[in-house]
Amino acid sequence: MIEKELIQFTKENLLSPFNKSKTLLKTTEKNIFKTNDARAVHRRVLSEISSEFIFQETSNLLNYFPFTNNAEEIIRRQEFFKKIKQEKIQDNSFLSKLNYPKKEWKPKYDIVLVTEDIETFNELKKAGCPVQILLSERDIILLEERDLVQVINCEEFSFALEKLPQAIFINSTEEAYLERHLEELSAWKKNLEFLKDKPLNSTIKQTIIELISLMEIIEEKNSKKISRTEIEDKVTRTNQKISLKLREMTVSGDSLVEILQKGVFPLEIKNMIQNYLREEEIPFNLVNVGIPVKIDEEELEKIIQKQNSEEYLSTSKLIKKNAIRIIQIPKKLQELKDELILFDFKSGISKFTQEKQNFPEISQEFSIKNSENIFLTNPQKISFFLNQENKCSILTGANSGGKTTLVEHIIQIISLFQIGLPINGEIKTPLFTEIYYFAKNKGAMNKGAFENLLEQMSAITPGNNTLILADEIEAVTEPGVAGKIIAATADFYIKKSCFLVIATHLGQEIQKFLPSLARIDGIESKGLDEKMNLIIDHNPVIGRIAHSTPELIVEKLAYSRKENYFKYIHEYLKEHRTI
Repeated sequence: MIEKELIQFTKENLLSPFNKSKTLLKTTEKNIFKTNDARAVHRRVLSEISSEFIFQETSNLLNYFPFTNNAEEIIRRQEFFKKIKQEKIQDNSFLSKLNYPKKEWKPKYDIVLVTEDIETFNELKKAGCPVQILLSERDIILLEERDLVQVINCEEFSFALEKLPQAIFINSTEEAYLERHLEELSAWKKNLEFLKDKPLNSTIKQTIIELISLMEIIEEKNSKKISRTEIEDKVTRTNQKISLKLREMTVSGDSLVEILQKGVFPLEIKNMIQNYLREEEIPFNLVNVGIPVKIDEEELEKIIQKQNSEEYLSTSKLIKKNAIRIIQIPKKLQELKDELILFDFKSGISKFTQEKQNFPEISQEFSIKNSENIFLTNPQKISFFLNQENKCSILTGANSGGKTTLVEHIIQIISLFQIGLPINGEIKTPLFTEIYYFAKNKGAMNKGAFENLLEQMSAITPGNNTLILADEIEAVTEPGVAGKIIAATADFYIKKSCFLVIATHLGQEIQKFLPSLARIDGIESKGLDEKMNLIIDHNPVIGRIAHSTPELIVEKLAYSRKENYFKYIHEYLKEHRTI
């Protein structure tokens, strides 16, 4: 069902494999990510998925899966993506070798459509057909110069038009100038030849076979035709042979008189000329036999015109015979383009989900078990949870410890869950209706930045399932009061039934004012290596404040140096640390 809906979505939005840039689609769907920071992470998730697609437009199919708080719709999407995983879609990399379609064929004949009906005229003009309206007998006389004339809705001049040998009567505008569809088909010739042996599904293959069979209509025929250039070359060679032969011959006086006075050649010379004409395959009726042999211009022109006319009429009749199939060409090409985008989508999704086995479960708690961050090359498996007894996590940890990464990991899980995609690890999540993310402030600490942050926090409108994520919001004010503000903020929104994760360095300050249903977690550093780099366990330790970077440095110096100063500081920090 979703496959058909994706095809319809592709049609409605005019998506094409050959669009050089991604179409910007308008959307009126409600976005559950309520801040720019949250939407930025969501866009990164979409970009990560889209990296597996070949066509620019394929990523637009992700827009078909808008945010929803309908559990049945999420499950329907998950079933669709489960099926894709089971199908084991073939690799899509060969799609990058498709060429932008360029027309390679157009009719060699001059064709015009004629009608007496103004509505028919306007309809054909709109369709891009070469059409003219008949107003007088003079218009018909001018048509004699045309190679092919298609006639539709002509009553007054029908008798006169029937006398035109190149006139073909058609019954509907659909049949008019079918050559336009064949021109469009010719642009696909190389791509169809390329695709016919590729590992595509049966629907695409059948469409390709049908289109290739129609390509035969416009292929060059190898029938023997007379051309002016060819005849001129042959006559020149014949005259050269005759000239050489005459030098070897002896002509009697009587024969010479006959030639000069009456233009009558001796039988021997006549036979010699005819033999050379046969040798060069020159029809006798195309030349005037004499010395030299000359082309009969009137006869040659008549034959060339006749064979062209026969060829044009033959092609036109063949087109008319296959009219029903030719009329379907635009539809078939559109179906092929739509199916190729869908194939690219399914193949890319198959690659993206290759190592991702589990689909998130809808729950009242948010739980991550052994989940991997798709933004990282070699991610550590992470476990974390929030539930009705632990609505808020005050997430502590040293700089570069992974607090921001975990917060954004939560957003990416929700993004993938909303689309219906599987995830590494075991995931349980509520159907969040609003997600607010306040990323780490990279500017200077000042009154304006602090006031702006409070304004943003106050604008939160909690719904049934609201998640608030904040990353080091203390950076815009003094540490002393920041801990109290964070604790008060957490308490305020916990009481409004929100879930919260607040990443901060102020774990010890906040613990003094820790609200009910909140806990302090720590992304713990195991220590420092010999180059003084943090050794991080990115898995948060539930219910424990993480050591800070300064504490770890002091610990390192206390064990590696002899000075009592370092030992004293280390012991002092241990003694006065709130656990």
